[in-house]
Amino acid sequence: MPSITSPIPGSEASTSAPDRRRWIALIIVCLGQLMIVLDTTIVNVALPSIQRDLHFNQANLTWVVNAYLISFGSFLLLAGRLGDLIGRKRIFLSGLVLFTAASAACGLADSQDALIAARFVQGLGGALAASVILAIIVTEFELSSERARAMGVFTFVAVAGGSIGLLTGGAITESINWHWIFFINLPIGLVAFVAGRRLIVDNPGLGLSDGVDIFGSLLITASMMSLVYAIVASSSDGWGSASTLGFGAAALAMLAGFMVYESRVSNPIFPPRILRLRGLIGSSVVRGCLVTGMFTTFFLGAIYLERVRGFDSLQTGLAFMPMTIIVAALSLGPTARLMARFGALRLLSVGMLMPIAGLALLVSAGPDAAYFPTLFIAFALVGLGMGTSFMPLLSIAMSEVPSTEAGLASGIVNVSMQMAAALGLAVLDTLATDHTHALLASGTAPATALTDGFHLAFTVAAVIVAVGIVIALTVLRGVGGASAATASPAGSGAAHAGPRAWGRPDDVDPLPDRAEGEDATDGADDRGGREYVPQPA
Repeated sequence: MPSITSPIPGSEASTSAPDRRRWIALIIVCLGQLMIVLDTTIVNVALPSIQRDLHFNQANLTWVVNAYLISFGSFLLLAGRLGDLIGRKRIFLSGLVLFTAASAACGLADSQDALIAARFVQGLGGALAASVILAIIVTEFELSSERARAMGVFTFVAVAGGSIGLLTGGAITESINWHWIFFINLPIGLVAFVAGRRLIVDNPGLGLSDGVDIFGSLLITASMMSLVYAIVASSSDGWGSASTLGFGAAALAMLAGFMVYESRVSNPIFPPRILRLRGLIGSSVVRGCLVTGMFTTFFLGAIYLERVRGFDSLQTGLAFMPMTIIVAALSLGPTARLMARFGALRLLSVGMLMPIAGLALLVSAGPDAAYFPTLFIAFALVGLGMGTSFMPLLSIAMSEVPSTEAGLASGIVNVSMQMAAALGLAVLDTLATDHTHALLASGTAPATALTDGFHLAFTVAAVIVAVGIVIALTVLRGVGGASAATASPAGSGAAHAGPRAWGRPDDVDPLPDRAEGEDATDGADDRGGREYVPQPA
């Protein structure tokens, strides 16, 4: 087993309080993440009730979801960078307040326009909070062993929240009404805000003394908004429509202009050097491939269960419980131990084979397939893959990121997930729908046509995940954090190596640049004399 650093005997008493604070702070930020993740699926379950109550037509109903997706996806990068500049705690708490207040407005909405407007604001609040959560985690937990455990909790919340949302959404909608799917966010947001204000350590940020890159901020936000709109509108307008192509082209043009502009200004909102971090950018591409397979299984699998197998929303949520339970079990420690033993890249490569196997099983499931064993094992395999892949990806992504840019990196990680999920679902849903329509036109039975359409989407998703494995083995090999016991904490970068003390605020470089000839491996803590010694392997 690789050696780890731990406090010398006798120092535990002095560190128990800050240690508890960090783990409670982790629960707080994950509570915020859970609230955001739950909202996505819980609203989808309630859409039929919302449509009946507020008299939405089918075209306008999609904007209950799209308004949120557009604002959420558009502001992630900017919000993450603002966390680096003015403080991540401030951005996180501001996001919680905005998200919670908008949730109240959603629950009180009595018209279509009011609900859609509140959903847009809710997405902005979600972007502010979610963009800095990963940055808060990696700067609070600098030892690789502790960070792995913390990321395990984050992974569970991020992945398992979807199926929990299906269960709670179905139960609330059927037992009370759709308004309460938004009102349940109020006590969660209040508790997270009060506790977070007290327990989350703030980084003072880089400051705004050099000015603010206002034009760059507006340009990247407009670009992301155009791109997300093009993706979400493609399902109704079509990929070849003037609207989809126009907004897509405008997004790419603004993004290209943004990159050119950022390379020429002295205080860029998006420093181009971050694109040279192979671990961050490479893992984001791989994560996009994995997320495509995961969300295809989750959302198209849910539609298959409801439309083909006749499950109600509560039964559908229960059907995905094997996935949730497996991710939870792996997040409690097994994945962290496997990653320490075999390295992030090896675990990732093997873990990503599991969703491929699960998708292959779903392809074999016919219209009358029994839930057990085929569907049960398929969902369990996808859960096994998610539980063993997301943590290594997060570790690799943040291993080379300086602490001053952890917020921006956290935003990039979130954008890679959101964009891949939106784009992957839009493309695969289009493939499945077109194939189903073609089969119906040829006289195929509706259940068979639907199932075959889903089979095509599952097959393409499996191929995309396989491409992700190839990219991981090609691009991520040799990246810091990809092999066993080599993960370096955020803020270390390639130039900083050595033992790290945990429990520091992230604005303090735990291993500052030293004078020439000074021992860079000194185990003494520069703030309190806490000495760390390596334990025997």
